Amino acid sequence: MESFAAYSHALTALAFWAILMSVLGALSTMGRTPEGRCDCGKPKRNYDDVVYRRERAFMNAIEASGPFLASTLAAVLLGAPVFWVNLFAALFVVVRVAMAVVHIGTTNQPMRSLFFMLGLVCILALAVLAIFAAF
Repeated sequence: MESFAAYSHALTALAFWAILMSVLGALSTMGRTPEGRCDCGKPKRNYDDVVYRRERAFMNAIEASGPFLASTLAAVLLGAPVFWVNLFAALFVVVRVAMAVVHIGTTNQPMRSLFFMLGLVCILALAVLAIFAAF
């Protein structure tokens, strides 16, 4: 366990990610009405509707979970440089919290796209760190 202690920020980022996902999951179910749903049960596409935006914020976070978890765990387990792994994992969570706030609270597509790209850069950086650590 001592070898993982240096990665405490990255591992804490994973814990915060789990909390954020749980909160977004709960928020995504609030305010749904039968007339606001498609036949599949999801909210009808309408970015002016906060119920739809909460659903999209949650689903977007779900889509990012696999790559974030895989790249972070690979970097930690392969012993990638501690400073960078901790930085990119923590930064990813901060960026995604900001993205969720913007996604739910506004219809600002350029800002959502910016936060999406920043999160993607963090994931790619973690993956590259892991690959270099492996070889």
